[in-house]
Amino acid sequence: MSKFKIRHITKYSYEVPVRDSANQIILYPIKDNFQDVLQHTIQITGNPVVEMHQDYYGNDVGTFTHSKPHQELVIDSQLLVSTKNKPMPAVARSREEQWKFYDSIGYQVPYIDFLKMSAGDSLREIDEFIAQQEFEHKTPLELVNQFCSYIYQNFTYKKGITTVETTVGEIWRIKSGVCQDFAHILLAMLRKMKIPARYVSGYICPHKNGMRGEGATHAWVEAYIPDYGWLGIDPTNNALVNETHVRLAVGKNFSDCSPVKGTYRGTSNHTLEVAVSVEYEDGTTNSEEEDNVVPTPQISYSQNSFRRFQEMQQQQ
Repeated sequence: MSKFKIRHITKYSYEVPVRDSANQIILYPIKDNFQDVLQHTIQITGNPVVEMHQDYYGNDVGTFTHSKPHQELVIDSQLLVSTKNKPMPAVARSREEQWKFYDSIGYQVPYIDFLKMSAGDSLREIDEFIAQQEFEHKTPLELVNQFCSYIYQNFTYKKGITTVETTVGEIWRIKSGVCQDFAHILLAMLRKMKIPARYVSGYICPHKNGMRGEGATHAWVEAYIPDYGWLGIDPTNNALVNETHVRLAVGKNFSDCSPVKGTYRGTSNHTLEVAVSVEYEDGTTNSEEEDNVVPTPQISYSQNSFRRFQEMQQQQ
């Protein structure tokens, strides 16, 4: 079992005071047999009342408003969480039976949403890639690992060249991006093979072992494996998900899991800054100043705040 102290600061700065800020936050970790929340506090500018509900996918979601004029909005989430390593799959049925299993669940409620291709995901280049592969002797798990390795080996991890509006087709063509981009590519590939797959938002806590994605929210994929259930796969690091990953939310894609999104009335010019710091059980941290975490600029936004995709990109 591992324990992590995670601090996640989201800061919006506005050119002039704004008002009527309405926001949604999905910053509440999943609780199950492999993840337990020991402590959690969220401080928000203006101390608004946060109303809670569960969304369609079972995620805890908070909503709040800040109607008074303000030139800054800070959401400071501080979390102590423990995780356990989930055993790897030991599937009993044969390869043929595993693939037949997917034929039987294609229209069942728990899986149908995770089999639907999102707009723009049905890409000719992906179809051509899949057609060139040899799958006859592979199990679903072997195929999942093959796709994960392909993305890791052929896509360049590069910040700042994609946004939440970048399509799967654009990501495939530039062969670059960040964790949310790699997750969307893997989702499209798995769904094309009729394997239910869902997007996961959270944190990675690798303790300086060279894994990519630390210092911001992270994203990966969960694929449904027969006789096992949802298996986490991290294409950014070419790894199966273990106790170093902390899960916040699941959904069909990034839009379902965006940690913070909202609207406001006022100037169209504002800047988003994000910082995530992880402290480990031995007292070390991924930030030299854990007690004084300072958000670093992520994106400047100069479009009207009521336009589509007001959810800001936080994944790295």
